[in-house]
Amino acid sequence: MSSRHEKEKGVNVQVLLRCRPFSDDELRNNAPQVVTCNEYQREVSVSQNIAGKHIDRTFIFDKSGPNGELPPGAGVIPRAVKQIFDTLEGQCAEYSVKVTFLELYNEEITDLLAPDEISKIALEEKQKKQLPLMEDGKGGVLVRGLEEEIVTSAFEIFTLLERGSAKRRTAETLLNKQSSRSHSLFSVTIHIKEATPEGEELIKCGKLNLVDLAGSENISRSGAREVCSYNLIAYAQLPGTGFCFVHMLSWAQCNQLFSSNELLYIMSFVIASSFVLVIVQAMADQIEQMTVTMENHQKKTEELQGKYDDQVQQCCALSNKLDATQKDLDSTTELLSNTEDELRLCKYSLKERDFIISEQKKAENALAHQACVLRADLEKSQKDNASLFLKIAREDKLNADNRSTVNTFTFDLTQQLNTISSSLVASVSRQREHLQCVENLCNSFLQIHDKAYVELKQKVSSSRALYVSHFEAVQNVVHLHKAGSNAALEELSALASCNSQSIEAFLAAEAVEVKSVFNDLHDILSSHQGEMAHLARELRQRFIASTEHLTSTSESIHGCVDKILEESKRLKCHATKVDEIQMKSIAEFRNSYEEQSKSEAEKLIADMTSLVSKCMLRQKEMVEAKLDSLKDSAIGNKIFLDGHVSTIDGITTDLKRKWQDSFSHADSSFKENADFSAAKHCRMELLMQKCGSSADTALKRWQTMQESLNDMGKQNSVAIDAHVRNMHYSNEQHDAEVESARELVEEDIKRNSYDIIQCFDGLSEQEKSSVSEVLSTSKEHSETIQNLLNDHSQQSACIEQHAIDTFGQKYADYEPTGMTPVRSEPDIPGKETIESLRAVPMEALQEEFRENHPFESVHAKQVKPPVAPREPLLEIN
Repeated sequence: MSSRHEKEKGVNVQVLLRCRPFSDDELRNNAPQVVTCNEYQREVSVSQNIAGKHIDRTFIFDKSGPNGELPPGAGVIPRAVKQIFDTLEGQCAEYSVKVTFLELYNEEITDLLAPDEISKIALEEKQKKQLPLMEDGKGGVLVRGLEEEIVTSAFEIFTLLERGSAKRRTAETLLNKQSSRSHSLFSVTIHIKEATPEGEELIKCGKLNLVDLAGSENISRSGAREVCSYNLIAYAQLPGTGFCFVHMLSWAQCNQLFSSNELLYIMSFVIASSFVLVIVQAMADQIEQMTVTMENHQKKTEELQGKYDDQVQQCCALSNKLDATQKDLDSTTELLSNTEDELRLCKYSLKERDFIISEQKKAENALAHQACVLRADLEKSQKDNASLFLKIAREDKLNADNRSTVNTFTFDLTQQLNTISSSLVASVSRQREHLQCVENLCNSFLQIHDKAYVELKQKVSSSRALYVSHFEAVQNVVHLHKAGSNAALEELSALASCNSQSIEAFLAAEAVEVKSVFNDLHDILSSHQGEMAHLARELRQRFIASTEHLTSTSESIHGCVDKILEESKRLKCHATKVDEIQMKSIAEFRNSYEEQSKSEAEKLIADMTSLVSKCMLRQKEMVEAKLDSLKDSAIGNKIFLDGHVSTIDGITTDLKRKWQDSFSHADSSFKENADFSAAKHCRMELLMQKCGSSADTALKRWQTMQESLNDMGKQNSVAIDAHVRNMHYSNEQHDAEVESARELVEEDIKRNSYDIIQCFDGLSEQEKSSVSEVLSTSKEHSETIQNLLNDHSQQSACIEQHAIDTFGQKYADYEPTGMTPVRSEPDIPGKETIESLRAVPMEALQEEFRENHPFESVHAKQVKPPVAPREPLLEIN
């Protein structure tokens, strides 16, 4: 302890750093803890959060000083500024940063960031007014009048620090050639705008104060003679700052005199004490008392400052009101002078008017009486004009009704024509469907017939081959019998002759049966051919009848359309005539009205009062006569149009009825054709079934004959076996006869088969030709129907276009020519207007009044000097 005290004898200022603990708000918001102190291990840990990563540094303080890892060139200010901007940019919030820089020297505060011009002025006014040190009402300390600079980067802060440091007071000491003689405070204020979950904006404020103390005041070491400032002790206790500085002063015997203030007195008392702890305690108590006193003074100063600000604001408001009042007073004075001039001129004009009115009262009564009479006549004329306009309005309404009637007729006619066209299209489509059905039936019939012909041909060929095979088998049997029956020729010849007779009789009987079967088949095919020919003729006749009916229907439609065209032409001619008649009558009425009005106007000039009633009566009679004639022509036009519309309606009804009859007739004919085709189809199927049954019967008969021949052959073979030796000569003869008979039968069968095939070929060609003719006829009929549809569509389009041209373009309604008088409300003068007309001629009276009473020039009179504007209120304080 003794060595420690010996070291501290030459140093009178020691600075300790105390870390401020977290406040309640910081603990509640979980603020990051930057500095952590471990008293047991005597170490301090610093944690930084840069770009979302924690960087921890541990500083160990021992007897030789701090053992950190930071470079020696980086101080607290660059590190703090860099961390501030990194944190703000990492939050991505809207913020603003302001800085202030002041100097405290000999109990005086100087703004180091003030501009050069302001600083020069401040030096001149330094003796008059100083920057006051005040409390802000929240326990904080502020200096009024400091210059605040807005910065956006750390480089700007460094620039401001350099600019402010260059203005600080320095002096040469024994230790340093340039040592700062004042304390400086660099404050950084940060405002951050954040949005709450409720959608409100919250502004957070933070402040960092960086303090640079003055150089050493140890006179024995530095030789400095300036006075030490102790206001820094109170200013360093700002809430919200990162650090609080507590100055513990230890005084040596070589200290010089200080300022005679309360703090110096306390310090001198402490110096006299012999115990450091007592000195520290006394200083702390005195500092607390001074702090309380300063807070009270600060509050009073703030109250006085607020009152002063309110007073200044009121004075400014009164000054502004006074300026506005002065401007209003000037404008009012000028307006008053102008108004006085106008008033004198108006008085002169009133005198002149009174003189004119007194002179014209004699002619006033006669003019008023005449005006009343004219007003009554004008009211009567207005009533007549109103009735005339009502008649014209009725005529316009009648013309509008006629136009709407014609438009309705055009719309109905278009709809009916569209209905006719749609019905024709539907009918033609149904006819096409029927023709397509017939064509399909014919194609199917041809396919079936070709298939049956091929099958029958195959069957005949197979029968021929079967006959040949059977005859060859019989020949083989005869040869065998011939080889085995040479010994019994005589007995075998008798038996063979008997057998041949029985076979011939059996073959003759069976031939009769086969012939009858083939004759039945031939008859069925012949009847089938006749049915096909009859079907083709019936279809041709029905198609010819339907075509004739459609032709007659088309001719009737053409006739109706021609009638409609004739009626349309008549309507057009009549409309043209009516239009010409109406235009001519209107022109005559206009000419007669103008001539009569001109003549009557000339007469009215001579004698107005006696001829007004007669003129109006004649005009009324003439207008009524002309309107009656126009009404009669319009009624006749309406009657003609009604008759024309009824005629067209009758034509349309007749056309609709004829078309419905033709449609029903075509529908019934098509149904009959369908029924007839179905019946013929059934008939053809029955004939084909009968033909098939006949073929089956012939086949069964041939099988029966084959079996009978086999039985007889077996019996003969048994008898021949017994007499084979006796029938050698008979077998040779019989062999020759059988061979000749076989050849004859083979030729006959070949000839008959060829005839049958030829017959079937001819029949097939005839059927194909008939069916092709049916198809060609159907195709021609379809083309005819298509042509009919195209012609009908073209005619319908022509009818519709002609109707549009007739009623939409050629038929012209009555259009106004612009010569008809337009309704206008006459401006009937009232009694007040008539009264105002009594003093109209006044030029002579004005000249007489001006000769007797000359007007003195307004500008010749002396204008009163304007009132001097009041000086604005001056500030008292």
